[in-house]
Amino acid sequence: MIDAHVAANGNAGFMDLRQTIQRLESVGDLHRVRAEVDWNREIGAVTRRVLEKKGPALLFESIKDYRSGRCTKLVTSLLAGDERLRFILGLPEGATNRDIVRHVMKKNRETIAPVRVATGSVKENILTGDAVDLFEFPVPIWHYLEGGRYINTFASVVTRDPDTGVLNVGVYRGMIGSKHSIPVLLNMGGQHWGRHFMKYAERGEPMPVACVIGFDPIMDFIAGSPIGPGVCEYDVMSAYRQEPIKLVKCETSDLEVPADAEIVIEGTISADPSTFEMEGPFGEATGHISDLPARRPTIQVSCITHRNDPVFRGTLEGTLPGSTSENGTMGAIQRAATAWNILENAEIPGILDVVCHPITVGVNIVVQIKKMYQGQPKQIAAALWGHGAARYKYKNVMVVEEEIDPSSYEQLDWAYAFRVNAGEGGITVFPGIFGSVLDPSTPLKDRDLTQLGCAVWNRVLIDATRNWTFERKAEWNNERFPPTVKPAPEDEAKVTARWNEYGFDLD
Repeated sequence: MIDAHVAANGNAGFMDLRQTIQRLESVGDLHRVRAEVDWNREIGAVTRRVLEKKGPALLFESIKDYRSGRCTKLVTSLLAGDERLRFILGLPEGATNRDIVRHVMKKNRETIAPVRVATGSVKENILTGDAVDLFEFPVPIWHYLEGGRYINTFASVVTRDPDTGVLNVGVYRGMIGSKHSIPVLLNMGGQHWGRHFMKYAERGEPMPVACVIGFDPIMDFIAGSPIGPGVCEYDVMSAYRQEPIKLVKCETSDLEVPADAEIVIEGTISADPSTFEMEGPFGEATGHISDLPARRPTIQVSCITHRNDPVFRGTLEGTLPGSTSENGTMGAIQRAATAWNILENAEIPGILDVVCHPITVGVNIVVQIKKMYQGQPKQIAAALWGHGAARYKYKNVMVVEEEIDPSSYEQLDWAYAFRVNAGEGGITVFPGIFGSVLDPSTPLKDRDLTQLGCAVWNRVLIDATRNWTFERKAEWNNERFPPTVKPAPEDEAKVTARWNEYGFDLD
């Protein structure tokens, strides 16, 4: 159990990866796997089993073929689970979903400028030329159906807008192609680094990139979230930690990376198709193996810098019923916070809570409101669907009123059954809008980026609020719906006062 005092300390200053491991271990929320484990699928299978059991973060210390050498340890699941996420965010144990989302909403709007330092521990080893060998790191085949060893699962990829000079830090998948190449999935229309890539391509120049593997998990949390155009994630990370992040210049470009990162991989990506390599498939956030393998843009690695005895940081992607993931846990909070900010900026009143359940990674979203007018749920859906942050998310929007707990699947199911009538406007389909290339429910023809530029979705609004077109009834206390079977307040108060007298062994 994570102590509130320990958690509060997580918000005062940056933790590098090693400090994070120590702090989680000190509160019993990290397990060291000392038995030898195979990098080929076994690490992924162990991680999935522990996720199913809602277990701790994992530090693998004895990896087949990597008992000695450049890198011998791998850590994962640092953000998997509500309690660990609260710890990383520096929030107390009892913080509710609303508390966490409101905290993230506030912090995502704050910035503190980073500082450049001359050097740092990430420069303890500098590899260039023939010394570059990605296979020296214990990169797993996480899932048996994946196309290769995915080195970029929770790598934070740094690029720079060549027009504005603003850095962007994002999380994008990448697979080892050779000892010095990483083919990647690069969405040119919907991701910030994709927009940077298009600008470099128009100039006829390769795009410099730097992949940061292993640092304060707040970097994973922010880099994997839609912060917004023109804002550097380093500035937002600094605001979360209440101090400037220390950055060092890369060896082969003008990009900047955390001075105390574990590993940094530098390189460039060219738009020349002759440089592309095969990539995919990958076990995606959806819990499905997505994408047919294809030739894709590829990072040509020019340099690797790393700390002495580095710890490799990776993650098992994909949510399944009964088993979420790091991306699911953190994405649920970030996507809810992003959506709430969108709705506030659209000046939609009455928003009480916003919930994305980890299992759907923000593809489904529930908005709880105090209903003020009949068209309010449709206005909410329109605001979300019209925003760029919805490119991969918010496919299915459900709106409920204050008597429904949006975090409870049971209550949502009840509202869906008895508040929704498709023939009375309870379900609205919005066809042909931009969507996710990773969604397996979308036909392949609607995921053709070459033809369409972006995948196409049919989005759905489920209006589970009481319909204001219904007449009020005097016998229903002048409400539009009949009363529920919930006991009267005075009866509940009486039972509460006498509860111990009844002799029940119930909480």
